[in-house]
Amino acid sequence: MQKTRQGIVVSDKAEKTITVRIDVARRHRRYQKVVRTSTTLHAHDEHNDAHVGDTVVVRESRPLSRTKRWRLVQVVERAR
Repeated sequence: MQKTRQGIVVSDKAEKTITVRIDVARRHRRYQKVVRTSTTLHAHDEHNDAHVGDTVVVRESRPLSRTKRWRLVQVVERAR
């Protein structure tokens, strides 16, 4: 089963590639404080659909290049 993640596009400068920021908020085990972290990943965008600020869903795939291991599934919300 492939993982899916939802995130925000932070860069679309490369051809057929987007950089997506995944924000995670989870509670600290001991102190119960909400700790926010983010990860960035590169995703394959075949038709250059997504642009900076868009909310997108990406799915894990086979390695497509040195850094790309994800594919764009859909654009959930366009940036205003």
